[in-house]
Amino acid sequence: MVKAAFIGLGVMGYPMARHLQAKGHIVTVYNRTAAKAARWVAEHGGVAASTPREAADGQDIVFACVGNDDDLREVAIGPEGAFPAMAPGAIFVDHTTASAGAARQLAAAAAAAGFAFLDAPVSGGQAGAENGQLTVMVGGDTAAYARAEPVIASFARACRLLGPSGSGQLAKMMNQIAIAGVVQGLAEAIHFGKAAGLDVAAVIEVISKGAAQSWQMENRHKTMLDGKYEFGFAVDWMRKDLGIVLDEARGNGAQLPLTALVDQFYAEIQSMGGQRWDTSSLLARLER
Repeated sequence: MVKAAFIGLGVMGYPMARHLQAKGHIVTVYNRTAAKAARWVAEHGGVAASTPREAADGQDIVFACVGNDDDLREVAIGPEGAFPAMAPGAIFVDHTTASAGAARQLAAAAAAAGFAFLDAPVSGGQAGAENGQLTVMVGGDTAAYARAEPVIASFARACRLLGPSGSGQLAKMMNQIAIAGVVQGLAEAIHFGKAAGLDVAAVIEVISKGAAQSWQMENRHKTMLDGKYEFGFAVDWMRKDLGIVLDEARGNGAQLPLTALVDQFYAEIQSMGGQRWDTSSLLARLER
């Protein structure tokens, strides 16, 4: 068991920290809204800290799961950030979906101070976090990963080191590229089936057993048919992630025409008032 801090108790971080505590680790939590940290402690035990620096003090591993690059830098190297409090040999594990550049910057700062930084974005959504079934893509030092992986396993079903610092974030970008294309394809298939007068649910039941099968088809087609978009990853978050993807592609020369197109479709959904709808709401755009 380790002494651990968890910074950021959003829809992902709140249950991830719970799994750490349930596995017997000694957990200190920090959240920008202090009332949420106090509620977490009341429900699960542990300790609430008033700043990221206080949360990180004396910990073996510090986890973070916040909103974006700016939020990550604030909790890591900001005026009350965690980094100055971290002991030599400690590990900072970042589960934020952020840029590879931010990961490399913070990894270099951590190395200069004598501790390790792992960029470790996750896939699996809120349900995966609640059920301890996340997939974790990691970049960073091999020895630090070997120490952190058994603790990450508290809330993950799969975890893999994919290369040096930044590799975890680049892998998450691949994940989001793949999801964007699959969801758009599923939305168009459902839209086409309705226009053709088919029993779409029956068709999906058949084609989901063949080459068209996907996680999105299995888990989202029923809610899409019901016009319900309140499940999983929000459009605002997806646009943030796709913005990171497209910025990276401009730098490395990758051509992502479908990703760029789907990003614009999500922009249209935002203009429809669907900022907090889940990503399967691409169907709503087709059915306007």
